[in-house]
Amino acid sequence: MKKQSAGIVGLGYVGLPLTAEFCQAGFHVVGIDSNQERLALLRQGSSYIRDVASENIQECVSSGRLFVSAEVEPLREVEGICICVPTPLRKTREPDISYVIAAAEEISRVLQPEQIIILESTVYPGATDSLVAPILEKSGLKAGQDFYLAFSPERIDPGNSSVRLKDIPKLIGGINEKSTQRAVEFYQHVFNTTIPMTSSKEAEMAKLLENTFRAVNIGLVNELAIMAHYMGINIWEVIDAAASKPFGFMPFYPGPGWGGHCIPVDPVYLSWRAKSDGLNTEFIDLAVSINNRMPQYVVDRVIDLLNEEGKSLHGSRVLILGVSYKRNVADIRESPALSILASLLKKHAMVTYYDPYVPQLEYDGLAFKSQPLNKELFSSQDCVVIVTDHSCLDYKLVVENSPIVLDTRNVTRNLQRQHANIHIL
Repeated sequence: MKKQSAGIVGLGYVGLPLTAEFCQAGFHVVGIDSNQERLALLRQGSSYIRDVASENIQECVSSGRLFVSAEVEPLREVEGICICVPTPLRKTREPDISYVIAAAEEISRVLQPEQIIILESTVYPGATDSLVAPILEKSGLKAGQDFYLAFSPERIDPGNSSVRLKDIPKLIGGINEKSTQRAVEFYQHVFNTTIPMTSSKEAEMAKLLENTFRAVNIGLVNELAIMAHYMGINIWEVIDAAASKPFGFMPFYPGPGWGGHCIPVDPVYLSWRAKSDGLNTEFIDLAVSINNRMPQYVVDRVIDLLNEEGKSLHGSRVLILGVSYKRNVADIRESPALSILASLLKKHAMVTYYDPYVPQLEYDGLAFKSQPLNKELFSSQDCVVIVTDHSCLDYKLVVENSPIVLDTRNVTRNLQRQHANIHIL
């Protein structure tokens, strides 16, 4: 087994940045992914994740520190293995941990004594101990004794270039004290701050708390935004005013819904786990319900704005600006734009979209392409909806050439006094 060597299972939005950090720390890294297209790009030294520069991948490959494969056999030689696979929700809104199970099954076939296995994929509290450990023990090795097992939640903020991954404190909770210690020693080579926790359950819960906190506050401000609209109050001005208080208030902002892999998913994981113990989670469930309703509220606002102009949504041209779940990223997972798109189509609107990060989109069996922006495109629409506030867009061009603009992100704040066609969420 090679010292200062790591295996990363899953080379997506979490696994690839982690791979780059380990390589830059001098580790030899084995990257495992089932997607052959991803593997081919990496072997060429190309990155498919905006937060990881191709130059970094090229350096990792040319130095011989990065080897990628679809097979898990090379994991026999590494010191530690990080599991970074997706944990989405099923259509039934229940946790889908099938990718974690599959990864653990594969690792169990090649697991070696003294290896450190660290789950980074978000799971419900207790999953590392009760789910992952028994699968790995099919190898004939005992967790916490023959090999070491811990949970360390990913805390990546896609599109945020102001905070380096290695500067984000690393929470680490093992299934026993020795597992925590070994995992801390492993990560200390890469992360500037490591925080050992009592157990894997506390680490799992900490991750869910972080995003559930955000979810309930987003739900609160979304509900206030709806209320403020009917009261004729500018909720954005209200939030900015409240945020001037130097203590006791943290600003959250309304929007067309929520998206990404964490915030819409993590509260559901926590709620599902609590209900399996017979516990109620009314507060969390209410926030989830409010946030899930926001895309339909956006569509209802479009309908109202068109009605004021004597138009029906049926047959109207609606342009969606931005379909990724947040600004300046290409990730469309759980994006509210998809729900808005589906609802508009269901009501027979003629929908197009623009997103520089998502050149084409397949949704519900339909294929769409991002439209080239020009004055003619805007003027030919009945309504333009700003769903994702990408910083590269010329919003002055949008506003000056569109008959109706519904701004769900308040990105046109500096233009609203001069243009009566702008409507905020």
